[in-house]
Formats: sequence, structure tokens, C-alpha cells
Amino acid sequence: IIEKGGAAEYRTTRKPVTVFFADLRGFTAFSEGVEPEEVMATLAEFHNSLGARIVEYGGTLERFTGDGFMVFFNDPVEQLDHVQRAARMALAMKENVETLSQGWRQKGYEIHVGFGMDTGYATVGFVGYEGRLDYAVIGNVTNLSARLSDVAQGGEILISARVRAELEKGFRIESAGTFELKGIRRPQPVFQLLDTSLPGRQEA
Repeated sequence: IIEKGGAAEYRTTRKPVTVFFADLRGFTAFSEGVEPEEVMATLAEFHNSLGARIVEYGGTLERFTGDGFMVFFNDPVEQLDHVQRAARMALAMKENVETLSQGWRQKGYEIHVGFGMDTGYATVGFVGYEGRLDYAVIGNVTNLSARLSDVAQGGEILISARVRAELEKGFRIESAGTFELKGIRRPQPVFQLLDTSLPGRQEA
């Protein structure tokens, strides 16, 4: 963005992106039962661990929410393999969460993480007002990925049919069924990303 003249010169554009959401499960109940300092420490642990994966795979963090975050790919840096990057990041994050969960369980915390991902065209650019601009990705791709994250169980990476079509090789995927999602007019076929496919092993 700076190379293109900074926020004031960066124009809103429409382009294909891959959007990824992660959301903590059981966080409200957890935060009600511990001191605020422990809540902040747990969030910092979560953000630091998974944030490193965003950097590793070249994602763009749009925002952290209290108990989750949104990442997108293929903007502002062009990435021809943006769907594959997002999928590999999701699987790496799942491994991180499994490690974090072991420590959380030892403390008696029942916290889990659900993931959702979609790919498609969106409008990207700055929104806000002078003195405060946020970089945003707006479109159905954002809505669907958020809804998939909402319905994912702890440890599940739910992906759309469009993501499934882009991950034809190298990943093990299975159908999760058809879902009616809040704010989405039509029922959606949903798939679960399990892991990278092993040699000689076919995707489900």
C-alpha cells in the first residue's frame, strides 16, 4: 500500500480473495470465571501463536476481535496460490490450537477454536474517515466464511464448495453436509478440511 502511494492514493478495487475466520468457543463462559488478567494472558497466548502463522503464510490480518480474527489473502500483495496458502495456514493453526488446548485443559479451561474459509470476489479498500481508516474486504465471501466459522465445532476447519473446488490436489477433504447459515439465503454445501493428503491416499 505504501509503495502505491499510501492510503490516500490506494483505490478501492474488486478482485478474488480468500477469507479466513477463527473464533474461540466457550470463551464467554471462561471469561466469566477467571480474573481479567488471566483473560488477557490467554488471549495474548492465542493471538501470538496463531498470529505467527498469518505472517508465515503471507496473510493480511483485517482485524482481531475479542475472541477471534479475520485474515484474507491475495491483497494487497498478489498471490496466485491464495486458496492453497489459506488452507495450509488453517491446518498449521489447527496444530497450534491443539498444543494450546493441552495447556488450557490443565488449567481447567474448556476453550476450543472453530475455523471457516471461503474464496471469491470482493471489494477491497479503505473505509472510515479522515484520521481513522481501516482496510476492509466486503462481499459475500466475507459473510460466508464468517458463518462457516460460527457453525464450526472446536477444531473443525469448514470450507465452502468454492474452496473445495480449488483444492483438488494435496489436501484431504470430506463432506460435512448441507447447512442453512444465518444471513445466507440458500442452503450451502459445506466441507471439512482435514489435512494434507498423504502419498498414495485419495481425498474423500
